[in-house]
Amino acid sequence: MPELSYLLLPSTDAAFNLAAEQHVFDALPRDRSWCLLWQNRSAVVIGKYQNTLAEIDLPFVEKAGIQIVRRLSGGGAVYHDLGNLNFSFITDAGDTAALDMKLFCAPVVRTLAGLGVEAAVNGRNDISIDGQKFSGNAQYLRGGRILHHGTLLFDSDLTVVTRALRVDESKIRAKGLRSVRSRVTNIRPHLPVDIPLPVFRDRLLESILRETPGSEYRFTEADLAAIEELRRSRYACWDWNFGASPPCTLLKRRRFEGCGSVEAHIDVEHGRIRSLCFRGDFFSAAEPDELAARFAGLRPEREDYAAALADVDVSHFFLGLDREALLSLLSE
Repeated sequence: MPELSYLLLPSTDAAFNLAAEQHVFDALPRDRSWCLLWQNRSAVVIGKYQNTLAEIDLPFVEKAGIQIVRRLSGGGAVYHDLGNLNFSFITDAGDTAALDMKLFCAPVVRTLAGLGVEAAVNGRNDISIDGQKFSGNAQYLRGGRILHHGTLLFDSDLTVVTRALRVDESKIRAKGLRSVRSRVTNIRPHLPVDIPLPVFRDRLLESILRETPGSEYRFTEADLAAIEELRRSRYACWDWNFGASPPCTLLKRRRFEGCGSVEAHIDVEHGRIRSLCFRGDFFSAAEPDELAARFAGLRPEREDYAAALADVDVSHFFLGLDREALLSLLSE
């Protein structure tokens, strides 16, 4: 690598940090390599080609206040919290058009070896300890420049990881790429001598600088203004985080006492409902297709469903069912 500049990002906002990554990639000098170390408060970061709704437990994520942000690179969905450390390398790709994950994962493996932990790069993009994944990695290659970024589960709440990324397979059929669920672990329990995350971050940075000497870079006011604009226009934008999803079909199914079974088949494209139809063994005084037409073009979210049903007597369409029960089905 050429000379290195590194940044320790102070923000824990996932939208800002991903915008900062892109700003470094797009706008900062190419006469050097760049390393970023950063953390996000609770967030799910979606791969560029994934269907957001297929990757998350939306009701849980919304209730827990977890951010949803789509990144530039491919690969699978990952959960971030303040027990997780993220690292990014940005450099010229040279003559290669290939994505070499191992080259950029090596500093992590070296750092852990120095702390008495044997880790290995395995599969397409994982780093593991004793077969348990603690790091997922992804890359973005454009214009002869490469961005490699990875997660490092150091002391994350793994129960939230499981809940945030859990989806009932019977409820959704997606045409986009689905994440491969793997057994995961934190780094901290494997350390022979316990250290907190800030110390681990410093050790990792020391390891990186031993291999490639460099100095710290601090964003200028102009940098920060450009990053904030990119954050606003892309990474904090619903159209990017949800609307950029490939098509999928959501299936919601429930049996209601006094009504019967109700199924909602919801076709979603660009994050909005293309069509919806109801099926089941319910009785109806009016055609459910008339009700279903109200949802076309809306987001498949409780707020939009509620607005569409605001002046509707749901029992005309589903005998024995009320508005709140239908809302709970559609937004589950």
